[in-house]
Amino acid sequence: MRWACLLLPHLAKDAVLRQQPEPRDPAAPGVKDDPALEVAARDMLANWAYGFSSQVSLKFPRAIVLEIGASHALFGDWPCLERRLRSELQALGFRHRIVAAPNPFAARVLANVHDGLGIGEAHLDTALGQVPVARSGLPATARATLERSGLRTLREVFALSRDSIARRFPAGVLRHLDALRGLHAPPLPWFQPPDRFEARIEFDHEVESSHALWFPLRRLTADLAAFLGARDGGVQRFVLRFEHECRAHSELAIGLLAPERDAGMLFEIARNRLDALRLPAAVRGLQLVASELPAFVPASRDLFDARPQQAVPWEQLRERLRARLGDDAVQGIALQADHRPELATGDGTGARAVLPSPLALRPAWLLPRPVPLHGATTLLAGPERIESGWWDGGDTRRDYYVVETREGQCAWAFAPPGETTPLMLHGWFA
Repeated sequence: MRWACLLLPHLAKDAVLRQQPEPRDPAAPGVKDDPALEVAARDMLANWAYGFSSQVSLKFPRAIVLEIGASHALFGDWPCLERRLRSELQALGFRHRIVAAPNPFAARVLANVHDGLGIGEAHLDTALGQVPVARSGLPATARATLERSGLRTLREVFALSRDSIARRFPAGVLRHLDALRGLHAPPLPWFQPPDRFEARIEFDHEVESSHALWFPLRRLTADLAAFLGARDGGVQRFVLRFEHECRAHSELAIGLLAPERDAGMLFEIARNRLDALRLPAAVRGLQLVASELPAFVPASRDLFDARPQQAVPWEQLRERLRARLGDDAVQGIALQADHRPELATGDGTGARAVLPSPLALRPAWLLPRPVPLHGATTLLAGPERIESGWWDGGDTRRDYYVVETREGQCAWAFAPPGETTPLMLHGWFA
């Protein structure tokens, strides 16, 4: 097994700073730690780390450890995985140090003095031996006693006999040293990702413009996307909750036609819905809650797809149109198992029905209702008998023909069985 430690030395301040729209100096006055934000940020990062490993632990303060031995098949060797971890942590807004070692306890201690180190079992004792006692993770009283005895590094501590350490120090000291060297490691508590996403940003002043909510909204949707990526899932409905000072909270529910998890797409959809919303009062806090987290199937593209890289998949284009024009402005369409042309398609909101056996050629444009077809026509094909609907009161008996008008148009028309005139026009072929 191999473990990575993601040390977050400024977790508390970064949790505050990442909520600010403008970059701020972490040491500037007014940047105060918020314990609640720190806990929320740590949980969010654990969810994110779960996307790289199923074994994630929050045992160590301001650090996340995860088993990465099984991750190489998906993410490449350690340098590739390290670059990806750093890139995503930077995008999420957290300063960090990263170390990989054969066990989580060694990785955590080595992160006190290294950044970017990746070692195997053969070099573990050498690397640990160079760690100062002051940075070893031992209890403060044990560190003070060792330093008074002239021991400055773990190499010197490892040279002591076990009996000597057991007589002079509490049992926890020897257990810690054994855990660092992988001789005996206590079990770790494993992180279990929640079944819903919930994140909140509180403002230090009242926000009256929806445009001023864009930055916190971008941060919340980015965190949601990271959460969904770790679960390998998507979101089909989420709620934006606006907290007001002197009145009840208001909400904006955002529903999607299909699961989505792209951060940019989630932000664009939410922003467009927010821009169309009239807030009832100034906002003091913004919360995003997502409980419906179905499986996600990425849009597939052929290996030799000729479409340009900037082409937008249909699913994302559809959601963009719905976000900008309204839910009712974009309607889906799907085939239904009915031979009657006027009932052979639906709005696509339900599950796709089992289709009838292969049909003959159908027109691209079906009229809302049949109308008489006037003028001379030339028969091109037919008749095709459609007889259906006796069970639901919509009994239909028609013979359909493909005909050409004298203007050269190709029409789809029908007449009662056994008759050819007058024909009723029902559709046009392209």
